[in-house]
Amino acid sequence: MNYSIIHIKTIEAEQCGRISFFEGIHDLPFEIRRIYYISGVPEGKMRGFHAHKTLRQLLFCPYGEIEIILDNGEEREHIVLNRPDQGILLKSGLWREMLWKKSDSVLCVAASDFYDPEDYIRDYDAFLEFRKSGEMYT
Repeated sequence: MNYSIIHIKTIEAEQCGRISFFEGIHDLPFEIRRIYYISGVPEGKMRGFHAHKTLRQLLFCPYGEIEIILDNGEEREHIVLNRPDQGILLKSGLWREMLWKKSDSVLCVAASDFYDPEDYIRDYDAFLEFRKSGEMYT
């Protein structure tokens, strides 16, 4: 599968909580060109239902619990994000679905490029054709 689980650096401040951080290029295999987050999603709601042709992303959940379902056209894997010090580094060519396991969970994304609607594959059959074509970038 075209992803890896990463540990986000976290420093404990005595009796003052924690600070977690990552740096583009240094901790990620790409320069960060866009950061966005999804919030206000009710428990049990699914989002996503798309893949990217070239975009690479780091997904992390600093608050709550979100199940990420990844599909490479042959197999599906389920990963639960529920720790602010853990993320999923996604390469291109993966179908993704996200299930909110707790209301008010927040999904944050650091992306390798600016928003481009042409990079999205929003139809699962088109995604399978894309995978077969071998046009994938990593």
